[in-house]
Amino acid sequence: MSCPVCLQQATFPIETNCGHLFCGSCIIAYWRYGSWLGAIRCPICRQTVTLFLPLFGEDQQGANQVFQDVSDYNRRFSGQPRSIMERIMDLPTLLRHAFREMFSVGGLFWMFRIRIFLCLIGALLYLASPLDFLPEALFGILGFLDDFFVIFLLLIYISIMYREVVTQRLNR
Repeated sequence: MSCPVCLQQATFPIETNCGHLFCGSCIIAYWRYGSWLGAIRCPICRQTVTLFLPLFGEDQQGANQVFQDVSDYNRRFSGQPRSIMERIMDLPTLLRHAFREMFSVGGLFWMFRIRIFLCLIGALLYLASPLDFLPEALFGILGFLDDFFVIFLLLIYISIMYREVVTQRLNR
């Protein structure tokens, strides 16, 4: 939980879409004074940062300004086009946050839960179905690859949905 910019314990911690943790004020200052015209690149891995995920509550004392800056950044840059490689690199962070929020007490709103539930049911029905693009009985391991591909696409879709939900929730 230490910030690589100020080398202190992270205050109002922010996680980037690439999974790195910073102080809210440090990463906002890095954006404001570095390249405020566009999305920043992560100081650690140099991936384009299009989403800040706050790891603190709005109710914390002094968090209001940082939360507004995070909302401003997400509103400006979360809709930028992303390559498939960037989406794949974002998967671990976005899925971890999505499932943590989905099963928390407050959780995300019910529509997001229903969409993910329907996607998972569809994927399970596809995997259990005897009708398959490449049947496992005939093609062996190659038959399993299309199943893994379906699951992989499902995970990418869930991360895209979560990105949209976070952006809309922070912009309220």
